[in-house]
Amino acid sequence: MTILQRLGRDAAYNLLGLPLAIASFSLGVTLFAAGVGTLVTFFIGIALLAAAVLTARGFADIERLRQQHLYGRPVPRPHYRRAAQGAGWIRRLLAPLRQGQSWLDLLWAVLNLPIAIIAFVFTVTWWAAALGGLTYWYWGRFLPEEDGQNVVVEVLFGADTAANRLTFHVLIGAFALVTLYGVQRGAAALQSGFASMMLTRLAQLQGRIDDLSQGRAAAVSAEAVALRKLERDIHDGPQQRLIRLAMELSRARRQLADDPSAAASTIDGALGQAKETLDELRALSRGIAPPILADRGLAAALTSLAERSTVPVELDVAVEGRLPAATENALYFAAAEALSNIAKHSGAACARIELTEQDGRVYLMVTDDGAGGAHLAKGHGLAGLADRLRAVDGEFAVDSPAGGPTILVAQAPATVPVA
Repeated sequence: MTILQRLGRDAAYNLLGLPLAIASFSLGVTLFAAGVGTLVTFFIGIALLAAAVLTARGFADIERLRQQHLYGRPVPRPHYRRAAQGAGWIRRLLAPLRQGQSWLDLLWAVLNLPIAIIAFVFTVTWWAAALGGLTYWYWGRFLPEEDGQNVVVEVLFGADTAANRLTFHVLIGAFALVTLYGVQRGAAALQSGFASMMLTRLAQLQGRIDDLSQGRAAAVSAEAVALRKLERDIHDGPQQRLIRLAMELSRARRQLADDPSAAASTIDGALGQAKETLDELRALSRGIAPPILADRGLAAALTSLAERSTVPVELDVAVEGRLPAATENALYFAAAEALSNIAKHSGAACARIELTEQDGRVYLMVTDDGAGGAHLAKGHGLAGLADRLRAVDGEFAVDSPAGGPTILVAQAPATVPVA
């Protein structure tokens, strides 16, 4: 946004804020006072109070739109609960009065007036000083002012002459022009900051709570999927081998008395089964939490992962030091699942892993030159990765058009997120 655009938006925000503040103050105070004064009749008083908070809500929504235009980004709106479907008219009247944000809206409508006056006065004063001072050479000639009448000019310059008056007004205009941006920006920040504190802070907290709730649900889902996969892998692999090992040892025990050589052969086979079972258990443990990841960090774990890949992988790591354990685990499994999919489905000749850090977040990008077609459909491995990333306040995205290339991007906090 250019300086001129910023000046224009700040000026519009400050100047239009006063009419809005006058209208919201007048209606809010009037309806609230009338509602409190008629509470003795209950129904009329409640109706007027409901009208007061609903009117304030309307002005609050207008202010949120003004802030959205001021900053050029969406402004969160609090969730206003409605009365239950089929509720009577009394419960519908009471519904807005039971919400704290409704009263914050009304409080903003009342307290915003002096702040809007300050912002309006400073904006008008600085624009008038800047434009008036710099154009004094034109309009000053029409003033019925003679030499020696302006005491301020006489004190500052020693004599009140036309030339000194021109110099005085030009200096004032230049000063106002130079400081206009800062003064107007400060006035807008004062007014918008107060409005944000009253009108959007609760919405931001609600949004954060929703994000944390979704992250918790994603964590539960990811852990459930991981546990089911681990249970299936143990059942199909080591468990079957252990059953076979027990049977082989039982047979060797029976053979010891009658055929020692056959028993020795059976024991050799059982030892092979034990070794294969141990290898499978080690592979499963690497899938849960690779030792190299816990001992040496994400960079070393990605290097090991790239070396074991059946598809040639180019690795570019630009992150130094250790990351939070949850972040390292999530990004590692994202890279592992991506390389596994590349090897199984893509037909790619090469892949690339990039790990970078920017603005307090770590970005993992995995690309390949395969056939494409990867997606986040529910039930697929990539969908589980998206849940795992959401659980650590991260995000996961896939761009994989038919014919390739495929680009997977995972991002997560570089530090432990604050709830």
